[in-house]
Amino acid sequence: MKKNAKKNDGARVAVVGTGYWGKNLVRNYAELGALAAVCDSSAEALGAFRSKYADLTCTTDYREVLDDATIHGVVIATPAATHFSLAREALLSGKDVFVEKPLALNVNEAEELKAASEKQARILMVGHLLQYHSAFIRLKELIKEGELGRINYIYSNRLSFGKIRREEDIMWSFAPHDISMILTLAQEEPEYVMATGGNYLHKKIADVTTTHLEFPSGLKAHVFVSWLHPFKEQTLVVVAEKGMAVFRDTAPWGEKLLLYPHNIQWHDGVPVPDKKDEKRIVVEQSEPLKAECSHFLECMAKRTPPVTDAVEGIEVLKILKAGQDSLNSGGKKIFLKDAYARPRNYTVHESSYVDDDVLIGEGTRIWHFSHILSGSRIGRGCSIGQNVVVGPDVSVGNGCKIQNNVSVYKGVNLEDNVFCGPSMVFTNVFNPRAHISRMDEVRPTLVKKGATIGANATVVCGHTIGSYAFIGAGSTVTRGAPDHALMVGNPARQIGWMCECGNRLDQELACSHCGKAYERCEQGLRLKA
Repeated sequence: MKKNAKKNDGARVAVVGTGYWGKNLVRNYAELGALAAVCDSSAEALGAFRSKYADLTCTTDYREVLDDATIHGVVIATPAATHFSLAREALLSGKDVFVEKPLALNVNEAEELKAASEKQARILMVGHLLQYHSAFIRLKELIKEGELGRINYIYSNRLSFGKIRREEDIMWSFAPHDISMILTLAQEEPEYVMATGGNYLHKKIADVTTTHLEFPSGLKAHVFVSWLHPFKEQTLVVVAEKGMAVFRDTAPWGEKLLLYPHNIQWHDGVPVPDKKDEKRIVVEQSEPLKAECSHFLECMAKRTPPVTDAVEGIEVLKILKAGQDSLNSGGKKIFLKDAYARPRNYTVHESSYVDDDVLIGEGTRIWHFSHILSGSRIGRGCSIGQNVVVGPDVSVGNGCKIQNNVSVYKGVNLEDNVFCGPSMVFTNVFNPRAHISRMDEVRPTLVKKGATIGANATVVCGHTIGSYAFIGAGSTVTRGAPDHALMVGNPARQIGWMCECGNRLDQELACSHCGKAYERCEQGLRLKA
């Protein structure tokens, strides 16, 4: 059953632009009891609305809307090239503003709109519609609850026939929604963007594009969009360590969100797919656009930031701009750190070396005689000790400490707040030979948030060290470790449990030092609710 949206209790808005998409906004705000006016350059279009809605102000003069003190918000659904000027005028006139995607056509203009909204204390919201789709909201909840585990890869396509535009190409027209969803799920900014495409109807306007994003954590994503496809298809696929999720906006309501608990099992060094039956996730049957319109009205009433605020709009715009630059240069990688360069805010000792293709977070310190190899990403506030090698293509989270004489090889990734003790060892090939190259057989090792690996310990590749696990000094890990496990010996065996604070738990799984209490779960231990 479709739920009725909550009726508006005071906010009044004007919709500016009543074409292909604007007419849907007019309908929804009218149903919500918030529609005060429509503004369009076409008097003929206005006539249709005037006859349909009683007591509705219909005007071709935008200034009339801005001067009307009874109109509290402006909803802009005009061509993208006009978004900046119309939104800026509305903000400076003291109106809250909802702008259909994209927020503007360049980042500087978007930053100016954000600054104007803050100075005027006005709401500024961007129309990234699928953020308000009940199936995507449920998908975000499942990921936050740990249902899928660590995300490895996201694929999205948005395909259709027609709706061809000449004021913007397919990437700017279709991809903002997908980029918005991917950034929300990734919870980080991409390292680089790379895009390729084809111009079939016009030599300067792309009709088909594929955009690839790679993130500091190792997550990869790509977006395929086209308006030259024989049928409509809108799909988002999330591939994670414990399963896969598929959000299909074009599917019937009962099939819009599916979970596939597939995973990969390793047998004798060979990855073997473990396939399982799909699971349908029940979601509320509601119109995303109505939910988006209701959210804008709620933000206006409560003076709270929107889910898709100016910050989110600017992040999406950065990706679009980088994608456009890549498209124009024949698919070249566009690194966001170069495109939006900021002053260096980390320190590297003069005896250490950092390759060109490396990202290092604010406040990180790299000490003597260390080398950070190409493709590696180091988070904020890390300490990299003497004689440390990181990379190539390694991800180190925020707040990590890598002590002296440690090599973090390709295939090893550290989440936030990991401690690697002096001279501990990672491996990345299970059966190395000097005379046989096996770098295509690298087995990944993941060290999860807050884990500690003691001095001179060894971690054999292909395993996961759980969150807040503690590997004793000199131990050899051959099977991984559950969350909060205390592991010692060669081979390492579990002899107890550890608290987040680094002290051993008692038999009741409680910490006498900080008072936290835990309970058993599939991954090991978790804090009691």
